[in-house]
Amino acid sequence: MPHRVAVLALDGLLPFELGIPHRIFGRSLEPAPGNKGGKLYEVVTCSVRPPGPVRTDSDYAILVEHGPEALATADTVVIPASYELGPVFEEGRLTEELAAALALVRPGTRMVSICTGSYVLAAAGYLDGRPATTHWSSADHFQRLFPQVRVDPDVLFIDDGDVLTSAGVAAGIDLCLHLVRRDHGSAVANEIARRTVVPPHRDGGQAQYIHRPVPEPQFATTTTARAWALGRLDRPILLRDMARQESMSVRTFTRRFREEVGISPGQWLTQQRVERARHLLESSDLPIDQVARDAGFGTPTSLRQHLQAALGVPPTVYRRTFRRASADTP
Repeated sequence: MPHRVAVLALDGLLPFELGIPHRIFGRSLEPAPGNKGGKLYEVVTCSVRPPGPVRTDSDYAILVEHGPEALATADTVVIPASYELGPVFEEGRLTEELAAALALVRPGTRMVSICTGSYVLAAAGYLDGRPATTHWSSADHFQRLFPQVRVDPDVLFIDDGDVLTSAGVAAGIDLCLHLVRRDHGSAVANEIARRTVVPPHRDGGQAQYIHRPVPEPQFATTTTARAWALGRLDRPILLRDMARQESMSVRTFTRRFREEVGISPGQWLTQQRVERARHLLESSDLPIDQVARDAGFGTPTSLRQHLQAALGVPPTVYRRTFRRASADTP
């Protein structure tokens, strides 16, 4: 049976965010020639009330055909943002209607929020003692309202196992693609990203969007250096060599890189090497030591340490988990 995703539509919702789970999960297919595989997810939209209209933040309402009982059948519940959260946003408490709806969620159900949907998860107690994120503009208010939550305002999303939170708006795409990748491997996630015309993985976090969303036109960029590095991940890459590609000093390059990408060059390189290793583990029969060399980690020990830190599993376990999905990919 397909994994069942219930999207909870609250009054004042943002239609864009409501559509993200349907676009990403609803279009994810089993690997098969010609994209003719079966659906991997079943996505339903529900309300806290019986079926009927739900207000949006735009000049139209949405007719929702499922009531809160759909939450009781869900394997994953997604809560997009709403501009009419009332006491949830103002006092950190659920309304009776919302509390009754969430009480229907089965223990062990995966809970996901997009943007300020995290307020609902926090008010319901799902985030107590856990790391979480939300839209950067609400992070300070969120932390004051829920001091028991460990808020990180800089990341695009946080995966804490059975509870996941994303930053504002489009970060919901990043999180949903991450879940597809986690559930079914990179091949499936990359294919839905291509068909959605978005990158399968965005570098950095929210920090790059807070003060200067786009580099000033007169600034040089680090694009050439990143492309150069991606073409030689299997070899040693020094910071001064990357800076030389842009004819910058190391200090200027490092500052410019962090402004554009949101993380340091070293962190970015590690991310890219982890992604290369994941691809090789999923799509090839190369021995682990060869994967380590081709990804630029040098030794199986180094690969194991980095993969464990990034994904929580060693290379052999990761390959065993996702090998079937990649083997079926044409």
